[in-house]
Amino acid sequence: MNSHNPYRQWLIAGILTSCALTASAQASSSAPDAGIQGAALPPARLQLPVPAVQILQGSPVTLQELVGIALAHNPAIKAAAEQFLAQRARAPQARSLPDPVVYGGWMGNITPFSVQTGDPSSYRGLTVSQALPFPGKLGLRGKVADREAEAGRWEYQQTARQVVSEVKAAYYVYFYDAKAIDITQKNKDLLQKLEDIAEARYRVGKGIQQDVLRAQIEVSRIDQKLIILRQQEDTARVQLNTLLNRDPESPLPPPAAVKPAIFQLSLDELYTMAHNNDPGLERDKRMVESSQFAVDLAQKSYEPDFGVTYSYEQRPDMRDMHGVMVGVNIPIFFRSKQRQSVIQASHGLNAARHELDGRMTQVNFAIKQQYLAATASRDLMNLYSKAIVPQSSLALESSMSSYEVGKVDFLSMLDNFTYVLGYEVDYYQELSNFETALARLEPLVNTDLTE
Repeated sequence: MNSHNPYRQWLIAGILTSCALTASAQASSSAPDAGIQGAALPPARLQLPVPAVQILQGSPVTLQELVGIALAHNPAIKAAAEQFLAQRARAPQARSLPDPVVYGGWMGNITPFSVQTGDPSSYRGLTVSQALPFPGKLGLRGKVADREAEAGRWEYQQTARQVVSEVKAAYYVYFYDAKAIDITQKNKDLLQKLEDIAEARYRVGKGIQQDVLRAQIEVSRIDQKLIILRQQEDTARVQLNTLLNRDPESPLPPPAAVKPAIFQLSLDELYTMAHNNDPGLERDKRMVESSQFAVDLAQKSYEPDFGVTYSYEQRPDMRDMHGVMVGVNIPIFFRSKQRQSVIQASHGLNAARHELDGRMTQVNFAIKQQYLAATASRDLMNLYSKAIVPQSSLALESSMSSYEVGKVDFLSMLDNFTYVLGYEVDYYQELSNFETALARLEPLVNTDLTE
């Protein structure tokens, strides 16, 4: 070796030695379990990201357009995605060995890396050390991180599903408000015609002034309803814009028509789907598994870790020297460290199990609640559409014809008019409630139930 230019040789020797130690230790650690890799996760039932769809002003906006924009731009979905990616990047770090440490130095002259000629005790030296955790520790650390990454992916799925559910619920409210305003406005026009009829009859002496006044009062009541409905419509529009990460005051076209979804699932089928697919349950299951691996890792902490050190000394007047040392740490403070670590991990496992049980209870309650709401609204929709609305419409037409010829008093006709108005609006209210209940079921079963 050239004693006047040793730096390159030392550097190469140090790198090669470090790589050899690291590769040997990595090979002895547990390889990542294929069953816990991100690719082995259940396929996402909600494909992300979805390209944003531009809202065309002037034409009815569909629910699919709004869902696409929400998936592409909602901040909560973006944050959950970044959190998942961050957790996934942590797993390879957990399985990696500590970085090797390389030392270079000399003993001799004050000039760096120079030795004293004729002095056998002076030398140039290189030392490489590598910490080696007890076999199995790195594998367990990787499993803990992998399970946490999987939990992060399911959290991402849950966030996306929840945002979509909120978009759908707000859209159905927006749709109901628009329909209620349209129906109420049409009925206001009809009521004003009835007011004109009552006034004409009063002028020719066939009616009474009370009928005219009552009609005017009803027109004012409808104006009151329109004010409330328009305020509700504005609120729904602002909520939709917020979920889409748009300016709250951005204009939004009127909603497209909503057809009742076909819903034929039983309560037991919904329970089964939720227990198998609910992202929240899947997330909590992964956290239980992660906590179990954490307990195993804590129990491994009683096992000692090792250290391997290689040293090289270049001595000008003597032969070069090589040395290898092996060290081991002794866990003599196990009462305050290792034992407490096991206790901490065990409590964490118990907490994760309780959270899973709590999530299961919440899911069961939410499934039953939304199922009852959906079935009740569906039954009411059928009742309104097949019986109440057609019958009340016929009663109104009959009373209006009878009123014009003086066979029915004005108050009777007005009552029929009020009933028709209320029943038509109630039908769309139940349609909105039905679709909203299904939308709130979707995050629990991780399946689309509405269009």
